Amino acid sequence: MPPDRSMPHQSPISSQRSSPLDLRTALRDAIAQLEHANVPSAALAAELLLMHTLGQDRAWLYAHPEHELDSAAREKYFALIGRRARGVPTQHLTGHQEFWGLDFEVTPDVLIPRPETEHVIEVSLERLGVSAERADSPRRRAAYRIADVGTGSGCIAIALAHELPVAQIVATDVSAAALEIARRNAARHNVATRIEFIECNLLDALLRQSPHFDLIASNPPYIGRREAATLPREVREHEPDSALYGGETGTELYAPLIAQAAQLLKPGGFLVLELGHNSAECVASLLRTHEWTDVALTKDLAGIARVASARRLQ
Repeated sequence: MPPDRSMPHQSPISSQRSSPLDLRTALRDAIAQLEHANVPSAALAAELLLMHTLGQDRAWLYAHPEHELDSAAREKYFALIGRRARGVPTQHLTGHQEFWGLDFEVTPDVLIPRPETEHVIEVSLERLGVSAERADSPRRRAAYRIADVGTGSGCIAIALAHELPVAQIVATDVSAAALEIARRNAARHNVATRIEFIECNLLDALLRQSPHFDLIASNPPYIGRREAATLPREVREHEPDSALYGGETGTELYAPLIAQAAQLLKPGGFLVLELGHNSAECVASLLRTHEWTDVALTKDLAGIARVASARRLQ
């Protein structure tokens, strides 16, 4: 039988301790174990898992370094550290990830929201002309119609609903399990009445409708299957294939998505797409047609083209 990945994995340091263990020492031992396993951002993971174990925030941890873990908390904490050392993402262990200042439930059924995807929100708001508007401005409170393609946890749809309090949003995904998580996140942030969740591929279920969207946004699967072996084990072994892989090269979904968006956007509506690390030129070329104008590539803080956007011609 394969090893049971759910079994606790004790720290080689902490397992030998019989004396009381305070927070400072627990963190030190946990960081050492994660660094030994080559876990990225080991200190952050150790902090987050200790916060999760104790139900406290970071400020409380550092204000109470002498607080002693009881046996139950110690066992729970180092079981989580052991699982993280074996590659389980921190977000799957805590069940949470922050995105756009909002807390999202995450499970192995959805892609973990990344900070880079916040550029999709920024570009979407800029394209609609509301990024610098006050919350009570007429433009920010316009009745936009928006689609989020491949919604996953719902982070893009929910962030846009949070920023645009009158917008009506359709969010699609091929995964029924992902849509259930997205619905729970929408309810958590009090926007469920303004987001319709639909199980379908891309925008297939909407193609018989007349063009009526002001904005279509998407973080589509864009990793090539031929790149799978190069992915961190946290991604390769624990996040859903359907949310990761966009074909053999990773660019295969852009063409049909762009074609569908051209059918469903109002004249003058905007398309905003997250990009893979090597897909910018491919996507830009797909947008350099008679149907699109104002094509732009937005770079992230690392200087990588992260978002492509364009306006549907009048």
